[in-house]
Amino acid sequence: MLLVDDEEDFVKVLAERLKVRGLEVFTANCGQKALDMTGEQGFDIIVLDLAMPGMDGLETLQRIKENDADIEIVMLSGKGTMRSGIDAIKSGAKDFLEKPVDLNVLLDKIEEAKERRLLNLQKKASEKVSEILRKKGW
Repeated sequence: MLLVDDEEDFVKVLAERLKVRGLEVFTANCGQKALDMTGEQGFDIIVLDLAMPGMDGLETLQRIKENDADIEIVMLSGKGTMRSGIDAIKSGAKDFLEKPVDLNVLLDKIEEAKERRLLNLQKKASEKVSEILRKKGW
C-alpha cells in the first residue's frame, strides 16, 4: 500500500504502526511523488491525505484514477468538510476518514479495500479466461 501525506511525522508513525501489523507500506509526502510512484509500481491500496500543498489530495486522486481506475483509495483529512468527502467519493475514493484516524477503523477500511481489490482482480481474470476460451472456440 501507499501512504500519502505531507505531515512527515504522521506518515512515519502511521507507516510504522501499519508495518507492525504486517502490511507492506510505502510513503510519499506529496501528490506528485504519489503519481510518480504509482506509475513505477502497482499499488492495490492508497491512503491519501486531502489537504496537501501543491497538488491536493482530490487532484491526486483524480489523476491516479485516470491512470488506474481499479486502485482502492481511502481518503484522510484533518480539515475535511462534508462537501470534500462527497467530492472524494464521486472521484473514486472508497472511504473518507477524519484525522486523527482511529487505527482500528483504518485497518478495517484497508481490509475492506483489499477484499474489493481481490474480487475485482478475480473478476477480470475470469473475464480474460472466458474471452480466451471464446476465441479458441472451446
